[in-house]
This record gives sequence, C-alpha cells and structure tokens, in this order.
Amino acid sequence: MDIKQNILETIGNTPLIRLNKITKDFPCTVLAKVDYFNPGNSIKDRMALKMVEVAEKEGKLKPGGTIIEGTSGNTGMGLALAAVVKGYKCIFVTTEKQSKEKADILKAVGAEVIVCPTNVLPEDPMSYYSVAKRLSKEVPNSYHMNQYDNLANRLAHYESTGPEIWNQTDGTITHLVCTAGTGGTVTGTAMFLKEKNPAIQIWAIDVYGSLLTKYFRTGEIDMNEVHPYISEGFGEDFVPQNYDMSVIDHFEQVTDKDGAVMARRIAKEEGLFCGYSAGSCLQGLLQLKSRLKKEDVVVCIFHDHGSRYVGKIYNDQWMMERGFLDVKTFKDIVIGRVNRQKLVTISPEHTVSEAVELMTKFDIEHIPVWKNSAIVGAISEGGLFQKVFSDPDIKSASVESVMEAPFPIVDFNTPVEKLSTLINKENGAVLSRDEAGSYHIVTKYDVIQSLAG
Repeated sequence: MDIKQNILETIGNTPLIRLNKITKDFPCTVLAKVDYFNPGNSIKDRMALKMVEVAEKEGKLKPGGTIIEGTSGNTGMGLALAAVVKGYKCIFVTTEKQSKEKADILKAVGAEVIVCPTNVLPEDPMSYYSVAKRLSKEVPNSYHMNQYDNLANRLAHYESTGPEIWNQTDGTITHLVCTAGTGGTVTGTAMFLKEKNPAIQIWAIDVYGSLLTKYFRTGEIDMNEVHPYISEGFGEDFVPQNYDMSVIDHFEQVTDKDGAVMARRIAKEEGLFCGYSAGSCLQGLLQLKSRLKKEDVVVCIFHDHGSRYVGKIYNDQWMMERGFLDVKTFKDIVIGRVNRQKLVTISPEHTVSEAVELMTKFDIEHIPVWKNSAIVGAISEGGLFQKVFSDPDIKSASVESVMEAPFPIVDFNTPVEKLSTLINKENGAVLSRDEAGSYHIVTKYDVIQSLAG
C-alpha cells in the first residue's frame, strides 16, 4: 500500500506543466513548476518544514515550543502544518496589506495571527519584522524562524526544488524565472542548477518599490528605491541573508498592475489558478521574450494558489478601484450613449395609459416608478402587454395597481458582466446613481450592445 504517514510527506514532487496559450508566440518551450500542489498550496511548505527540522536538530526548537514568524501568509501555512504534526504552537505576524484570506487560513490551522502596519521601515518597532523579534524574546520556549536570514530556507530549495526541475526536464533547462522575495527559492534552486550546468540563466523577477533590483545591479542599498507596492509575496525593502547574488544573472521589475492582470490571464487561458507572484513571474518573462531562442527550455516558478487572492486580484471591484482592470461598466454605458436623455420616471398615481404614452414617446420599454424622491416600483412593456391582453380595461387603472418590484440598484462602476447576471426574464433593467446623485437605467439591450462592441 502507498500510504503517507502524515501530511508533511506530501510536500514536494510538484508537477511541471507546459504553458500553451499565453506563450504561443514564444520561440521556445515554457514550463511552469506549479507548487500550489503542495499541501499548504504554496512552495513555502518546502522551506517551512526544512526550517523546523534544522531548528529541531540544532536544539533551538524544543518539544511543546512556540514557532514565531513574520510571514505574508504562505510560510505561515507551511509552518502551521509542521506544527500540527509535530505538536508546536504558532504565532504569526503579518502586514495589513496581505489578503484577509491568508490570515483566515492561518487561524483555521490553529495559529495566532498579529497584523502590523505595512508602510513602516523594517527597524520600526511596529514593523512585522520587529514585532516577531520582540515576541521571540517575550514568549517562553519560543523560536523565531526568520525565513529571511535563515539559510535553511534556501537549503530546502537546493535539496528539493532544484533537483526536481533538473530531473523533470532531463537536464535540458536553460532558464529559471522566479520572483524574488526572501531569496530562498531563487537562490537555493539556482545554486543547485548552476552546479549542474553553469550556463543556465537565472532571472529574478522583482516589483517596482523594492530595492532588490538596484542592489543587484549596483551593490547599493538605496532606500530611495523603496515605496509602497501592492504585489504580495515578493520584493523587499532590505536584503535578506538568503541571497547569493552571484548565482542570479538578471533582475527584472514588473508593475503591480501587469502582475495582477497576468495572473488572471493564467487562470483563464491556462487553467492554472495561481497567485500574484505567478502572474508577475510570467509577466517578467514576457518582458524578456526577445532574449530567448528556439532551443531554450524555460521554467517559471508558480509559487502559490489563487484562493489566497479571491478578495483581491480575482475581485473585479478591487481591480477596478486600482485601475488594474479595463472592463466596461454601468458608467461606461451611460457615458457612451449618443442620446443621454434624463431618466424617464412615472408616479404611482398616473394611469397605465399614460405610462404607455411615455414608452411610445421616448421609445423605451422600462420606466421606474417614482414617489417621494425614491424608486418604489417599475413597469415594463412586457409586463403591461400581458396585463392588457388579459384585461383591456386596465388602461385606466393606476400605475400603482400594476407596477412590478423596483429595478435593482447597483454601484455606478459595476462591470457589465455583473449587470448581465441581474437582468433576466423577470427583471429587464438595472438602475444606478452617478456621482451627482442622478439616476440612470441600463437595459438588456444596453448590455448586449456593450458586450458586442
């Protein structure tokens, strides 16, 4: 029987998957090392387990002890899995920019999570680096893993990620592309691959707002390079000890927007539901496409799973608020109208006959019913037709006696795709208010024209 003795034995041996659609115009083979197949849904499971094992071996982590770590979420998950199996407690310190889903997942596996401010320097007492260090001194029988400077981080990838990629490509890999954060993955994997073939190119992907790229190019730690960024899981405002820049051949920076948009493309076009760093990794490779040749075999590290980011890069509203998503919205439909006439409404006291006259005059099918500065109902051509057909005398009845439920009211920036789910057989239109407070209406025909255009 093939039985794993515990969840930790399932870490590693993740698949290498060919990319087909996004990279169809590339001259070479592009493969993704998809590490969300690890039990904690990220590549960080590898180094988390190795850090625990090394700490145990060195006597720094004792039975019943508490693991303390500053983490964006994924390392915490790996450490939490190890703690569950081995009987440790966990306290994780993270930043407020990390997705809520990450913190919730850590709590689900029994960890205590402390959230710190994002935009503070590492040496600030409120930074998550400083808080983690302080807790390790205050909490009895605890150990601060410190993934940034703990060389067991890169050792894990030297021992597992590198050999797996080498074996899976039969030693034909020519390029490794990987986002750069703590430095463990890119450095450890690179160290192994360079030993096998020094000609293999290692391309590290960074984010604008991180100082790593300039440090790689100049050896200078320039804090003027540091500014807030939205990308998660990579980029740094200091240089962790896990880095050995001599095994890295190039650093490439990617914008927050491009990384997020590419992650969504990977999900839709390749069927791989990945996190922010995967999108940035592939975007970085796209920017370096001109350097590739036909015979090259490129391996991109896809670190973690998209479930960590459903409230962010996979949320249309979040993307639009940051200008990352170029989608048509309710607002776009209204602005794009040739005839931007004022919304036609009717009061409950008017007759059905008067409503029909309005529909004919303005060539419309849907009219909101307005009373005391509020939308209280709606009438539609389809609904009136059915009622008039069954009772010809209804033309003299009041609108209030025949009106339907009010049309749904949505945000002015609601995507057209969302509007299409709200408009159906029973409900033929949707309302919204602009920045000035004026109401506008969008019908199924508006949506069809928008999508067709």
